[in-house]
Amino acid sequence: LCGIGGSLAGALFNYYLALKFGREFLITYGKYVFFTEQTMQKMEAFFLKHGPISTFVGRLITVVRQYISLPAGLARMNLAKFCFYTSLGAGIWVVILTIIGYYAGVWFGSNMSIDSIIHAFTSKSPTEAEIELRNIVKQAGIYTLGFVIVCVIGYIAYWRIRRKQNATY
Repeated sequence: LCGIGGSLAGALFNYYLALKFGREFLITYGKYVFFTEQTMQKMEAFFLKHGPISTFVGRLITVVRQYISLPAGLARMNLAKFCFYTSLGAGIWVVILTIIGYYAGVWFGSNMSIDSIIHAFTSKSPTEAEIELRNIVKQAGIYTLGFVIVCVIGYIAYWRIRRKQNATY
C-alpha cells in the first residue's frame, strides 16, 4: 500500500504540475530532466489515441511511467479515473518488485547485501548468485511486458468491437 501510495503521490504531483503550469512550462523546464518537446508530442499522441487507459498502460512501460501523468494533466483527465488507472498500474509494479525482493531474500538470505545487489547490475564480472538475481529481474520484466502486450491487445479488440457496434447503429 505504501508503494502504491508513493507512486500515486508522485503521479499526482506531475498531474498537477501539468494542470497548473501547462505545456510551455513543461517543455521549457523539462530539458533539465531529460524531457524534450518530441517526448511530449509522442506522449500526447499516445494519450489522445488511447485515452484514460493510456495512464494504466503507461505505468507498465519503463521511462513512460515517469511522464504519462503530464499529458493526463494537460488533458484535464478525470481525477478519479486518473487515480484508479495510476494505482492499478503502479500496483502491478509494486507487487512484482515485492515478489522479486521476497525471493531474492529467500534465495540469497543474509549473504546478499545492498552492495552485492548494486554490484550484480553494474559489474562486468558478477558472481553466480548475482547472475541469478539478474535473471530473476529480467524474467519479471519479460512477464510484465507480456502482461502489457495482452492488455494492449485486449484493449484494441475491445475498441474494434465497440467501433463496429457504433457503426451498425
